[in-house]
Amino acid sequence: MIQNTARPVGRPRSFDETRALEKAIQVFWAKGYDAVTIDDLVTGMGVGRPSLYAVFGDKRAIFLRVLKSYAERKGASAAKALLSPQGLRDSILGFLRHAVESATEKGSARGCLMICVAPLVNDAEVQHFLLTAVAGGVALVERRFREGISAGEIPPDFPVAARATQVTDLARGLTMRAQMGTPRKMLLKDAEEATDLVLLTGRA
Repeated sequence: MIQNTARPVGRPRSFDETRALEKAIQVFWAKGYDAVTIDDLVTGMGVGRPSLYAVFGDKRAIFLRVLKSYAERKGASAAKALLSPQGLRDSILGFLRHAVESATEKGSARGCLMICVAPLVNDAEVQHFLLTAVAGGVALVERRFREGISAGEIPPDFPVAARATQVTDLARGLTMRAQMGTPRKMLLKDAEEATDLVLLTGRA
């Protein structure tokens, strides 16, 4: 008789890892970073303490995973709004509208985890990640402006770098105002006006 010597398969996880990270976002949103405890994460994520440490790590590791996942998702949708085939004005407006709409999305916390929570975290890796993300956003807007120059939508001497920084600053400002409770309708109107100001061809 041949005996089965294969190792038993480990117990399958009783939780969805992606869903648990989504729940962690809400925990950090509700309490910020410093005030969150492991018990808060265990309760909010619906994961037992041993599994939480084994799969996600400590609070810092969880926050970094949450932040990177959040940034990747938000960055992809912002890039899509900016780089979709359309006129330059509509591209810039789409980028700013995306910032407003994602910051005022029904059923979620107002604002943006990267703008309203992460900058307050005193951690070198978090701060480096944020700086890299900001630089990536500026580079995307610069790319779109250069495409506008090539298409003849703006003049060759358009101040690309300065205006790209202005656009990303405007997006952050609209997001912070959303967190403070400014109505979506007002923010969308301001995004329209800001777009027209950014595209003025005078020197920045």
